[in-house]
Amino acid sequence: MIAIIRIKGRVGSSREVERTLSLLKLKKKNHCVVLNLNDGLIGMINKVKRYVTWGEIDKDVLEELLKKRGRIAGSKRLTEEYLKEKMKMDFDSLTQELMEGKVKLKDIPGMKTFFRLKPPTKGFKNTKKEFSLGGDFGYRGKHINELLKRMI
Repeated sequence: MIAIIRIKGRVGSSREVERTLSLLKLKKKNHCVVLNLNDGLIGMINKVKRYVTWGEIDKDVLEELLKKRGRIAGSKRLTEEYLKEKMKMDFDSLTQELMEGKVKLKDIPGMKTFFRLKPPTKGFKNTKKEFSLGGDFGYRGKHINELLKRMI
């Protein structure tokens, strides 16, 4: 399971890139989605790689993301009571099933499939360089978890 975060705005982006970001539900800067990796997703990421950063998300970071930034219709916070009522599970079991691919975020009734994050504490290093070159966009691997913790 991977997390994708949009780190650049729309200035200077082509319609094709904006459409792909929109399909990924990354319409604004500092939005995040959590998805299972497949071939179609890899192609989409390659198209928008200069606008996003991505990597493999850990179970504990995903659980924290759901608890603190998960939203349902009306921009209300996702709560344990709501999960028990609609899905008959708690945050821990939901996170486990999401990681195993048994459940998707869109399966939760009324759940928004993206997360609005704060800008990272201490900011970005450089949004014009790739992560492997000391910047911020591109593939991060497990380092995405450090960025997510700073943004939650």
